[in-house]
Amino acid sequence: MTATIPKILALDFDGVICDGLIEYFETSWRTYCQVWLLANETPPDDLASKFYRLRPVIETGWEMPVLIKALLEGIAEEEILQKWHSINQKILLADNLNAKEIGAKLDNLRDEWIATDLNGWLSLHRFYPGVIDKIKAITASTTKLYIISTKEGRFVQQLLQQEGINLGSEEIFGKEVKRPKYEIIRELIELHKISPETLWFVEDRLKTLQLVDRQTDLKDVKLFLANWGYNTPSEKVTAQNDQRIQLLSLSQFAQDFSEW
Repeated sequence: MTATIPKILALDFDGVICDGLIEYFETSWRTYCQVWLLANETPPDDLASKFYRLRPVIETGWEMPVLIKALLEGIAEEEILQKWHSINQKILLADNLNAKEIGAKLDNLRDEWIATDLNGWLSLHRFYPGVIDKIKAITASTTKLYIISTKEGRFVQQLLQQEGINLGSEEIFGKEVKRPKYEIIRELIELHKISPETLWFVEDRLKTLQLVDRQTDLKDVKLFLANWGYNTPSEKVTAQNDQRIQLLSLSQFAQDFSEW
């Protein structure tokens, strides 16, 4: 446990603050239907729940419709958890598909949806219990809050505004900044002229935290893996055994920093 209070708290958005699983599945299903030219556009009843459980294996957007393909082919969930990279490559090869093209289809479909039904798209996002209250408390405190996300900053801003949280664009680093999260963390430390150990970073992707850890000048940044987000059981175990990364629960997150 750490007894100090951070000067800066940097939070990932999807998988830490916001649960976008419903939107992920809907966009992925629409893309799957487009890529594999499916006539019946009604997904099987149990497909969404399987997709939600396996979402942590996804690293890049193009993989999501491929995950749906894998599930519909009957590949076991445990096999997907263990061998996802080789599975997605086999599917691409078997169907002569290109990852970038699938990713472009998914992005274009999402952009069209946002352009024609923004409120409907926003409505498919849910906030994790207690997170909004915690963020409101932080914004009223001496700790400076930043969001570092791979979602576009304008959507992060809109979703938070719907909950009464008004963060400026300078406090939200979204997809549009096109820089690794560790670079943004470095910039924040330099901007505020603070010691690295006074910046705390909460992220649900273990690999992102490990990338921060590999930066020699960021060795003292406090790293937390949000165990309620999109991570696998094995990643949680890895975090538990890593002296640099602390596994954080949703109930801990809602409490005072001294309980983290």
